[in-house]
Amino acid sequence: MSNLIAIVGRPNVGKSTLFNRLTESRQSIMDNTSGVTRDRLYGQGEWNGKFFTLIDTGGYVVGSEDIFERAIREQVKIAVEEADIIFFVVDAQTGLTELDKDFGNILRQYKKPVFVIANKVDESSRTGYTNEFYALALGDLYPISAISGSGTGDLLDAATNYLQAETEENPYKGLPRIAILGRPNVGKSSFINLLLGKERSIVTDLAGTTRDSIDSEYKAYGKNFILTDTAGIRRKSRVTDNIEFYSVMRSIRALEGADVCIIMLDAQNGLEAQDINIMNLAERRGKGILLMINKWDLIEKDTKTAKKFIDNIQERIATMSYVPIIFTSVLEKQRVMQTIEKAIQIYESKNRRIPTNELNKALLPEIEKYPPPAIRGKFIKINYITQLPTKRVAFAFFCNHPQHIKEPYKRFLENQIRKYFTLEGVPIEIFTRKK
Repeated sequence: MSNLIAIVGRPNVGKSTLFNRLTESRQSIMDNTSGVTRDRLYGQGEWNGKFFTLIDTGGYVVGSEDIFERAIREQVKIAVEEADIIFFVVDAQTGLTELDKDFGNILRQYKKPVFVIANKVDESSRTGYTNEFYALALGDLYPISAISGSGTGDLLDAATNYLQAETEENPYKGLPRIAILGRPNVGKSSFINLLLGKERSIVTDLAGTTRDSIDSEYKAYGKNFILTDTAGIRRKSRVTDNIEFYSVMRSIRALEGADVCIIMLDAQNGLEAQDINIMNLAERRGKGILLMINKWDLIEKDTKTAKKFIDNIQERIATMSYVPIIFTSVLEKQRVMQTIEKAIQIYESKNRRIPTNELNKALLPEIEKYPPPAIRGKFIKINYITQLPTKRVAFAFFCNHPQHIKEPYKRFLENQIRKYFTLEGVPIEIFTRKK
């Protein structure tokens, strides 16, 4: 990535509001509660023909031993080190604080262009109240209102002078997307961090640590793709506050935008109803699906328990028997790369176009052996099969009486397709059409 701009500052000054304004999105969760944003969140923006990547960060607090605030400080430090430009956001309504001064001293050490942004200047008459921020001695001051957008044009005019002109509109565009989904505290962020070899997401033993959906570019087996870490998805009745509600909505949106969904669960808790709900949602959306059982090292030592566990899972997902299952331990680094390799295989299968002549050569003899049952004396003859040119994997069977082909026979047709063609982890739709 190039043209990186990090948005930093103490808690609750409007960093996420500014991030959403400049990326023209609602990607970052906004709330009056301190510490809503925890991990680094990336988004794309454009101004006067120049494209840039913004990094939203958590609120920087000095001297706190809180587990989250310690981790947020590390994330902010990484963002500042990565960035070409720093947007230092302060609160014009609260005024200059000691924390602003301390953080300003830290930013001065990086020798990078720093733009001091006095946010919450909602009326032009309040611009004069921002002069106290010149005491930070970090350069020009830009009074803005992130909510209304007032003043952001002047800010971007100045900032883009430091940016390169030749950059991509969206460096992620066109790359396959793999979303890591599941209930809270199953190890999703630990899995991402292990693959990337760095602390991309904050990890604690507390459920709900991850709140935003976080994209990371990754390369494996000769392919570049995007890994998306998501917040844990719980039943509606257990979602206790607005922040968690929006976190879950971001996770659902990540599922909608993914090509392949890795559904992760904790081997100690087994397969629960919410895991099956997530799998059903992914199936309905036509996403590639892989079931990843984490913390298997805690189960596999007991052979009898392990077998019972596997039998239970296979029984409960019998209607989705095409979904591969991989038993892993992120902590012990067991079968982690095998999981990614399988996800890539599912992506390739999902995007494969099966030639029409191959489909007909393989399936028509099977259909001739076991034709659709006659309905009220009407014999059904399937003459022709083709894969439809849709984003989802779908096949059309052309016959004389399509309305009389029932679901059990459609399942037979799906099984025959899977028998001859590699579509592991890929949902299939069957359509019948008049010849």
